Amino acid sequence: MSSTRQPTGEFPAVESPGIVAGGSASAEAEAATRDGADDPGTTVVGGAPAATSKVTPIIAVLVVSAFVMILNETLLSVALPTLMESLSISAVTAQWLSTGFMLTMAVVIPTTGFLMKRLSVRTVFTVAMTLFLAGTVFAAFAPTFPVLLAARVVQAAGTAMVLPLLMTTVLALVPISARGLVMGLVGVVISAAPALGPSISGFILEHWSWHYLFVMMLPIIVVALIIGLLFMRNYTEPEAVRLDVASVILSAIGFGGVVYSLSSISAIVEGSSRLVPLLIAAVGVVSLALFSVRQVRMHARGGEPLLDLRPLRVRTFTVSVLVILMGFATMLGTVVALPLYMTGSLGISSLQVGLTMLPGAAASGVLGPLVGALYDRVGPRPIVVPGITLMAIVCWLEVLLLDADSTQGLVIALNIPLGLGMAMVMTPLMALSLGALPRELYGHGSAILNTLQQLAGALGTAVFIALLTLGALYSTESGAAPEVAQADGSTWAFAFGGVLTTLAVGLALTLRANPADPEQAGDSQEKVPADSAV
Repeated sequence: MSSTRQPTGEFPAVESPGIVAGGSASAEAEAATRDGADDPGTTVVGGAPAATSKVTPIIAVLVVSAFVMILNETLLSVALPTLMESLSISAVTAQWLSTGFMLTMAVVIPTTGFLMKRLSVRTVFTVAMTLFLAGTVFAAFAPTFPVLLAARVVQAAGTAMVLPLLMTTVLALVPISARGLVMGLVGVVISAAPALGPSISGFILEHWSWHYLFVMMLPIIVVALIIGLLFMRNYTEPEAVRLDVASVILSAIGFGGVVYSLSSISAIVEGSSRLVPLLIAAVGVVSLALFSVRQVRMHARGGEPLLDLRPLRVRTFTVSVLVILMGFATMLGTVVALPLYMTGSLGISSLQVGLTMLPGAAASGVLGPLVGALYDRVGPRPIVVPGITLMAIVCWLEVLLLDADSTQGLVIALNIPLGLGMAMVMTPLMALSLGALPRELYGHGSAILNTLQQLAGALGTAVFIALLTLGALYSTESGAAPEVAQADGSTWAFAFGGVLTTLAVGLALTLRANPADPEQAGDSQEKVPADSAV
């Protein structure tokens, strides 16, 4: 958004819908934090006006909370064999600890646009953190599999609310001039945290029981909740919007059905269970179609859709999201496939797997904020195109170089540039995509992005595992040794990542700078078309 205001120590009132203009008991605090995104003269990073002391803790708490929550999403990937033995469950049953988490995320996230309009920011934060804390406590002391699964579902509900809240808060409170830097921290959360999960899990399992995977998160979440309650202020005015129950049901069936079906791809490929997943997939796709039509019609009639789909009419948003999804699917698929390759082909332990994955995650985390600062200077394309190209090159090198005789050093050497490429993709495109939207669509745009990321993560994980299984089976039938067969299957999986990222390179070349970027400060953001067709 363009602005002609001069930098001052105060933030003027906002005319955007839903933003508090003052007059409440917390008016002073709200005035200090609101509208940071519209004032190029204010900053959230070092040496800023008085508002910095109020905004920085809010962003910091949300970033730390989201980091722990996304870390938790992949924390069990290495622990499944241990859980199978400890809880006396099969591999198919154990997989529900991940599938159930993704299902819950996919069902809850589409409602967050509504929740952030209906409830205050402080309330959404409190509910989300309380849910995650409760789920983590139950998981840490879970005596049986059903209790652990229920705890994971509660954790996922809290996670689903925090991610859109984090992105929306950054857009609302952080000025355009510093948005890339802060989005770099968010990029660390989304790209580095999942890759760190296996590393931390392997270390803990080497020394303690699986319960400590959850125990170690408890103090972090408690401290984050306390600090958040001290500093979190409402920067929006809750609206008395009506919840469309039919949309909630269609959304739950649609997104839940698609995620479940994607998670069942391996079973479909193996032929052990085809009819039920395919039927659920069909029901899910039809429900999503009906859900989309209903959202469009509700907006056209002046109603309040559960998930406003108008952001998809903004080209910058849509193209950016597509590139994010392709990169995210590749990254999450690789995070799952690489440990299977290393344990099955190279014969290394869970702890060694974790240590092997650590440098790539660390590289992504270190580069994220640096990429964000660079984005504030040069815009998206000079960063995103090399980043997604680097990911594509790494995927094809994995296909060519990784076999049963490869070394841990080679895996690390390939995984580090993959992490760097992911940071170069996620950080700029999150800022670019959501920054292209008008303020009233921040919440819905964030919900769309996060929901589709869950679908992309489920797709990447499922297809990588299915191809790895198919490739290994084909190689075994040809007479290959088990470790060779596992390596051959892994090349099939990495080839899929190569195809996805190569397609993403073509899309990235079409990216345009956000009209809200400094070099285009005289322009306004992309206009959402007046008609509501999507």
